Amino acid sequence: MPHRIGPRGRDASVPRLWLLSDPARLPDPLPLMARLPRGAAVLLRGPAPGLAAAAARRARARGLMLILAGEGRGALAARAGLHVPEHRLMRHLLPFLMMRRHAGPRARPLLSLAVHGRAGVARARRLGADAALVSPVFPTASHPGAPALGPLRWAALARALPCPAVALGGMSARRVRRLPRRLCAGWAAIGAWAGAA
Repeated sequence: MPHRIGPRGRDASVPRLWLLSDPARLPDPLPLMARLPRGAAVLLRGPAPGLAAAAARRARARGLMLILAGEGRGALAARAGLHVPEHRLMRHLLPFLMMRRHAGPRARPLLSLAVHGRAGVARARRLGADAALVSPVFPTASHPGAPALGPLRWAALARALPCPAVALGGMSARRVRRLPRRLCAGWAAIGAWAGAA
């Protein structure tokens, strides 16, 4: 059964704003973290050695939620959430899932995953994800030439999810208004944040 979320697609446990790092486009998100509002999420993808620890310290100091992509033990060590990519290797997922099972509701780190189609929706259900980054909504510089979902297909995937949907791919504060408020729990970007800096 789809996850029930409140007005405007909100779920209190899922951040509304997400900053994504990227080894090519934004390898060091630390300067931008200082500009994020309290409660925003920072998703580290392929961080350089030592960056996860520095980002964890910055996130705690600023009241941000840190999430590491693809590395369960790294997420545990940083006391961060975990993001499961759809098309990349996922390491040490089981230890992270076991810790989540035994943690109390307040201590349970967020589990997000990438959703690009129906297979991702099924995996979100199987893993008990807290949030899904559904992408790409619009054409994106991260994957030039890749077909975008568009608002209608994005909404169909979001509606089928058992958890809140976060929009990713060519997103901005203006573009998020093109998505149904009751289905969109938040939006994530690299370029929109980097451009604002």
